[in-house]
Order: sequence, then structure tokens, then C-alpha cells
Amino acid sequence: MNAGTASKAAAYAAGLALIAVGLRGIVDQVPFAQWAKWFVGAAVLHDAVLVPAVLAAGALTGLVPAGRRIVRAALVIGACVTVVAIPVVLGYGRRADEPSRLPLPYGRNLGIVLGVIAVAAACALVVRAVTARRGAGRASGRGGATRAPRHSRKEARR
Repeated sequence: MNAGTASKAAAYAAGLALIAVGLRGIVDQVPFAQWAKWFVGAAVLHDAVLVPAVLAAGALTGLVPAGRRIVRAALVIGACVTVVAIPVVLGYGRRADEPSRLPLPYGRNLGIVLGVIAVAAACALVVRAVTARRGAGRASGRGGATRAPRHSRKEARR
């Protein structure tokens, strides 16, 4: 067994041990009905909301003629930011008797961050369009400086 295989085996063993600890904690501390409700809710949320939304976004961005990767990247980044920010936007943990717990306007701030992501994607699309137009102009002989053809080393020696 080489070092790479041994390190993989050790990582798998550590992962399985952590999974066993987590499962034991669930079995010991969480009532089955509560766990089953959470598990079914997560499965329904995934299959009924997340998957159709991702498929629809993929289909819609497939219609974008140029810059499809940029648009998809912006959507993925925006979705990740939104998933992380949803608990504070919805006010989980906010208490009326403790106003300093979640004091900021998180919904507005999420909107600002998503706007910045959209503007960055738009700027990337503009840069891509401009560089593509310049490259097309040079290839067709219009615009840009022309350069004398380069000779090979053999031709230069003659």
C-alpha cells in the first residue's frame, strides 16, 4: 500500500467514524418522529423547489446567446449568498427584548450584495463583448494595427 492509498483509507475511516458519531447522536437525542419530519421536509424542499428552480434557470440561461457561463456563475453566486443570508433576513434569532441581536436591515443588505453581483456580471459581459468585437475586427482586417508577417529563422538566414 502506498502513501496515497493509506492517506485515503485514513480519511475514509475518519469520515465513517464521524458519521457514526452523528448517527448515534441523532438516535440518542432526537425523537424519530421529529427527525422523520425534518428529513421528509428536506427531501420535499429539495425535489419540489430546488431542483425545478435549478432546471428552469439552466434552461433559461441556455437561451442566452453569449456569456452563458458568466450569467450562470452570477446566478450560482447569488443563490449561495441568498441561502446563507436567508436566516438573518427572515429574522431567525431576533428577539423583541434584545434589539441588538440582529440590528441591521439584512433584507436591504442582501439586495445590495445581489445588485453588486449583477453589476459585476454585466461588466464582465460588456468586457467580453468588447474584446470579442476587437478580435473580430482584427481577424477581418478592419481596425487595429497591422503587423508585417514574421519570417522563420531559416528565411532570415538566407
